[in-house]
Amino acid sequence: MRGANIGIRPLTPHLGAEVEGVDLSQPLTDTQFADIQRAFLDWSVLVFRDQKLDREQHKAFGRRFGKLHVHPLKASPGYEQHGDPEILVVKTTAKSKFTAGDGWHTDVTCDAEPPMGSMLYVTQVPPNGGGDTLFADMYRAFDTLSASMQRYLESLTAVHDGARPYVGNYGYALPGTATYPKNEHPVVIKHPETGKKVLFVNSGFTTHIKGLKSFESRALLDMLFAHIASTPSLTCRVQWQPNTLTFWDNRCTQHHAVWDYFPDTRYGERVSIVGERPSA
Repeated sequence: MRGANIGIRPLTPHLGAEVEGVDLSQPLTDTQFADIQRAFLDWSVLVFRDQKLDREQHKAFGRRFGKLHVHPLKASPGYEQHGDPEILVVKTTAKSKFTAGDGWHTDVTCDAEPPMGSMLYVTQVPPNGGGDTLFADMYRAFDTLSASMQRYLESLTAVHDGARPYVGNYGYALPGTATYPKNEHPVVIKHPETGKKVLFVNSGFTTHIKGLKSFESRALLDMLFAHIASTPSLTCRVQWQPNTLTFWDNRCTQHHAVWDYFPDTRYGERVSIVGERPSA
């Protein structure tokens, strides 16, 4: 499949595609950018192989889509800083106590305006394989629920709390009385560009559903999280190679970084683009 200036090789019929014929180290023409934007909305996950990028080139590609995001972890004195507030280093070694993203989640939904998309550029992969990232289609996750469940979910609001992963899982507390972002979003949102409905709760950040008793909220969220995690037809799988950049639509996907390569190392750097407040 080809646009005017790029080639597209789908990973599945509904989610994910490899993009060919683009050198991201060079400024994109307007027609290339338009083709990438169209492919992004069509496939939600775009994979660019064999890219040689420095940090400024990586950020320049991100800025074509909007203002770059600064991750909340950058405010923690315990988090290893790398000098550039717009770059999030994603590094796992034999000494790591965890790997970032090892569980289904959508990036930073605790923010009032979560990232619209993220671009992870991986330069070092495990020598014996592994370290893939799974992506799940949240359009399809919503569409495959019953009509009665869809209507019920559309009436609900969920709470997303950054302390859940950043303190509870990673142990990165903030100084003094500072707290990580905590915000409410509709359980079902409308994608601001495609207009399609999206299931917008995730096990990484969503703590509870407003207006329900705790056991009701837990049962409903557990059902939705299990639906996402146990339905292979929602997913695609990106196998990383050195110098691969993957760009995903954070508004309509979730992802899970598989940590199956201990004690080997995987290294990448991520930029994210600020989005808008999710709305139904």
